[in-house]
Amino acid sequence: MPKLRKIDALNYHQKDRPGKIEVIPTKPHSTQYDLSLAYTPGVAQPCLEIKKDIDNVYKYTAKGNLVAVVSNGTAVLGLGDIGPEAGKPVMEGKGLLFKIFADVDVFDIEVNEKDPKKLIEVVKAIAPTFGGINLEDIKAPECFEIEAALKKELNIPVFHDDQHGTAIISAAGLLNALELAKKNIGDIKVVVSGAGAAAISCIKLYISLGVKPENVVMTDSKGVLNRHRTGLNSSKQQFVTTRDLDTLEDAMKGADVFLGLSVADVVSKKMIKSMAPNPIVFAMANPNPEISYEDATSVRDDIIMATGRSDYPNQINNVLGFPFIFRGALDVRATTINEEMKIAAARALAKLAKEYVPEMVAKAYNQQNITFGKDYIIPKPLDPRLITTVSTAVANAAMETGVARKPIKNWTVYKQELTNRLGLDNKLIMAIRNKARQDPKRVVFAEANSFRILKAVQSVLREGIAKPILIGNTAKIKALIKENQLEIDNVPIIDLHETVSEEKRHQFAKILYEKRKRKGMTYEEALENMYNRDYFGPMMVETGEADAFISGFSRTYSSTIRPALQVVGVREDFNHIAGMYIMLTRRGPLFLSDTTVNMNPSPQVLADTTVLTAWEVRRFTIEPKIALLSYSNFGAYKGEGSPVRVKEAVKILHEKYPDLIVDGEMQANYALNGKLRYSRYPFNKLGDEDANTLIFPTLSSGNITYKILQSIGPCEAVGPILMGMKKPIHILQRDSSVREIINMTAIAVIDAQSMDTET
Repeated sequence: MPKLRKIDALNYHQKDRPGKIEVIPTKPHSTQYDLSLAYTPGVAQPCLEIKKDIDNVYKYTAKGNLVAVVSNGTAVLGLGDIGPEAGKPVMEGKGLLFKIFADVDVFDIEVNEKDPKKLIEVVKAIAPTFGGINLEDIKAPECFEIEAALKKELNIPVFHDDQHGTAIISAAGLLNALELAKKNIGDIKVVVSGAGAAAISCIKLYISLGVKPENVVMTDSKGVLNRHRTGLNSSKQQFVTTRDLDTLEDAMKGADVFLGLSVADVVSKKMIKSMAPNPIVFAMANPNPEISYEDATSVRDDIIMATGRSDYPNQINNVLGFPFIFRGALDVRATTINEEMKIAAARALAKLAKEYVPEMVAKAYNQQNITFGKDYIIPKPLDPRLITTVSTAVANAAMETGVARKPIKNWTVYKQELTNRLGLDNKLIMAIRNKARQDPKRVVFAEANSFRILKAVQSVLREGIAKPILIGNTAKIKALIKENQLEIDNVPIIDLHETVSEEKRHQFAKILYEKRKRKGMTYEEALENMYNRDYFGPMMVETGEADAFISGFSRTYSSTIRPALQVVGVREDFNHIAGMYIMLTRRGPLFLSDTTVNMNPSPQVLADTTVLTAWEVRRFTIEPKIALLSYSNFGAYKGEGSPVRVKEAVKILHEKYPDLIVDGEMQANYALNGKLRYSRYPFNKLGDEDANTLIFPTLSSGNITYKILQSIGPCEAVGPILMGMKKPIHILQRDSSVREIINMTAIAVIDAQSMDTET
């Protein structure tokens, strides 16, 4: 993981609108009539229906998709008892994860109450608002009492994620690790470092799965929980061993499994060596595990290891569980989350890790192929199948155990509903950055004299997305770095007027001259152009001294792209370029093309742009469903103009690329509403699917559309992605934000990675 700076964390939570979540209306509210329906007098009608039958609250309100994340701030992360207000950022973050991974709405509830009985009464009093309760960051042993009482007294799911989340995810990993190690769960000896809520819950679940209690040894900061220890609370007393062991080192001898939920560096190489053959080590202390991955694997070739970190194999990450567990429980209106539902989630995760991994998941982690084995015993957090796999398993277990009040009747329809909930917008950005991080490339930033570019470069370095090369005035760049306390060290700076040798300048000028001498450029002009960052940077890419080039932050698109075209050139198989934006919307990513290059494209250029765009969309492992737009539908307009050109382009595409899911010409509302289109034009090649890729008939229509979407939101633009160049060249929109520059850098790196694959 990149090193996090305090100032960046504070700015993230403070900037623009403080906090991380907001409440969004889901019904029309623009007219007086709308407001009369939303509130008085119209709201009385659903109130009366709920009074008649209390279950109607799920029909007429948001209760069925609303979870309370409740904390008293007594055990916040590794910070301890910092109070409810100080814990609120964590609870908001939990709400964000619920929403982006499983479309579960959350109110975070911070309660200023440490007395368990009083806290229980508070949660019971607010429970009518919610479809489920997620307890969070409440210290042990009180958390056990609170959860048990609420589960007993409430008829909605109650789940303490600190306990059960880690237990479920690690149990999935344990099942698969045992299979690889060829060990029986009933025979294994387990050593636990840590005796808090998570450790105790993990062992309880492992015992439910078949681990024998007498084979468990638990330790805390004072040593093994044995018969000689006094003053142990009731939770720890359950795990007192009869074996004559005092220290963690003693316990590790001959152990099959080590489970760490304690602190860093309590396990030595010697302890790992002393374990049984094919040891399983889950060292999950964060941010640093009980023993480092490097140390553990250096002394045992037969080890299967997991940690809580994303930069090593087999991350035990709670986000693999709680969003999808609640999703399944809410969807069947479960009265509780019972042991069977937790086991079902664990087994579903274990099974998913043994299935074929989709290309989009492998590419997100920059791997050709991910297969079940010692380095992959748990699914990846970005796997889009998690919501359909875990949620359905939990929902089914709820039905089988009789706690579901709204059984699912059609599993195929339900899985499709889950897929529709997911969206791909947030996960797409995560996947793009993660893929770039796996194989960072050398990226030239042509406008490094700008603070915003340097700010983005700092993030790029911290995240490991790319290896930046800066073009600009050395003194100015260093002054900006110092003045703004940026962490940019050991990054090459190319000052075109100070540090570039005459030999290098002539070398590049000769290459450019050979390319352009029959197109009016003299050698003297080529040499002079080597003082221009937009010529010099692309020439570095052309000669292999860099892998990608980014410019355009402070100059017009046309003036920036012209040098790149002269230096690098266009792919021969298309012979033109086009620009595409990814618009991240609530309904998922929408790909818009051409938005930056071709003014009034011919039918052939429209067809080529469509093929280029389809190829680019597939690089993000999304199948393009393409609509060529116009102001008429399927030949309705009989005159001249763009509808005719679009119609001709569609004809070319249908003839040359019959497998491409594309049709037109069509109006935008028919493109984005598949059911409407199918009802009127059932012959269309998209069927009743909503288009996710829009090809515009003119540059003006595409450019206007993306800028309107970007301005009115809620929508984020990623781009423009320049398509059709021989090598990775990307032109920013003027005055791009830091986030936009970072995203474009990641795309440039992926572009370079693809070039490596092609060559």
